[in-house]
Amino acid sequence: MDHSEAPVLDALAAYQAKDQLPFTPPGHKQGRGADPRVRAVLGDALFRADMLAVSGLDDRTMSHKVMERAEVLMADAVGAEHTFFSTCGSSLSVKAAMLSVAGPHQKLLVGRDVHKSVISGLILAGIRPVWVDPQWDTGLHLAHPPVPDAFRAAFEEHPDARGALVTSPTPYGTCADVGAIAELCHRRGVPLIVDEAWGAHLPFHPDLPTWAMDAGADVCVTSVHKMGSGLEQGSVFHLQGDLVTKDTLAARADLLDTTSPSVLVYAALDGWRRQMVEHGRELLTEALARAHRVRAAIQDIGGLHVNGRADFCGAGRAADLDPLQVFIDLSDVPFDGYTAADWLRRNHHINLHTSDHRRVNAQLTYADDDITTTRLLDGLRDLVAHADELPAAPDIRLPDPGELRLHQATLPRDAFFGEVEQIPAERAVGRICAEMLTPYPPGVPAVLPGEVLDQAVVDYLRGGARAGMLIPDAADGTLDTIRVSVRDVDAD
Repeated sequence: MDHSEAPVLDALAAYQAKDQLPFTPPGHKQGRGADPRVRAVLGDALFRADMLAVSGLDDRTMSHKVMERAEVLMADAVGAEHTFFSTCGSSLSVKAAMLSVAGPHQKLLVGRDVHKSVISGLILAGIRPVWVDPQWDTGLHLAHPPVPDAFRAAFEEHPDARGALVTSPTPYGTCADVGAIAELCHRRGVPLIVDEAWGAHLPFHPDLPTWAMDAGADVCVTSVHKMGSGLEQGSVFHLQGDLVTKDTLAARADLLDTTSPSVLVYAALDGWRRQMVEHGRELLTEALARAHRVRAAIQDIGGLHVNGRADFCGAGRAADLDPLQVFIDLSDVPFDGYTAADWLRRNHHINLHTSDHRRVNAQLTYADDDITTTRLLDGLRDLVAHADELPAAPDIRLPDPGELRLHQATLPRDAFFGEVEQIPAERAVGRICAEMLTPYPPGVPAVLPGEVLDQAVVDYLRGGARAGMLIPDAADGTLDTIRVSVRDVDAD
């Protein structure tokens, strides 16, 4: 196929060249109605490119097949059979994938380290999750992806499960053995969904972890805005094989998707695909070399340790690692990750991604260069130089793996939509939680609706909130109170 084409961008240029006059939404009419103060910040070009997909980018009947051609090109670029664009982020895309595999009260094997968007999908669909435990690393205090044997055991116990869902790469850049998990699923004639939100770049370089479609997944969800050049909310999900049909996946996506998609987001997805086909290998080769140099330079800063394959991969850990996710362990300095992230933003205008009680994360992409990485390294050196001036890391009581694994007493949907009450946290122990409690980022819920709260997890979340942990989905972000079901644990 001719990947020099960019159907969405070409249609945008043609619309503007023909001086099309809209009597349709959006109401700003190519920016003419936008407040000049808004235009001064966002730019006129943004408003000129903001138009309807139907009777705008394409005609009333979509006869030019602009979007269809763009999606076909994307599928060809990565070797998928079918591809769908989404302007609602992978949070929507993964829900569409889940609804294509299982329905209300049907079982789906789900890694317990999934993003909160997957839990939202369980709530909306009424799917009955069969939790597959990740590999808890008690030394590093994080979860590595579940191993194939854990999925095998779950299938043996729940042979009626309709499929499986695994997150790979995780927000820590660690990857599951997707190929082995896909083989387990296919032996049983059921599909594998991979939430590969952090892996849109993987198909475009051989030195990166194997991407989900090449590993045999049936549906793969990617966030181009995370590691690619898409705009925020730009997501692409891919399909292959016959265990999920194209029509089924399209219908489920249509059920959830907006009827007013952003052409801006579509255009960025289309242009990124062309960029990757034409220059992706070169760009990523340079990015990987830069990441290697940055990792070595950070390791040379006293008190800082960069997590690498030796920490994250091997027996009992992850199968692979994306080196562009640079996680910095702070165990040998007196401050925590929350303090480090806040100090770097305040003093160096550097924004890090993940921060927790003992680490921070700098996400590198092919957009970084010597200027950006030099600023990062200078900021980290200055951070360590001011270590004695920073508040000491608070003592956060971290549960052991057994305490983290809560009992699922009811379906997530039943707890979330059932009758609830907001009670003091100390009285919530032993009660069924009716909300998600999610340290963010990375956005993996510590507690789900329907799980029974225990003392260790309540203490961990309350201590974390006091230390600076952000829990944005809690009704009470301080965790002084927690929303619980009025239903008794033993009501079933």
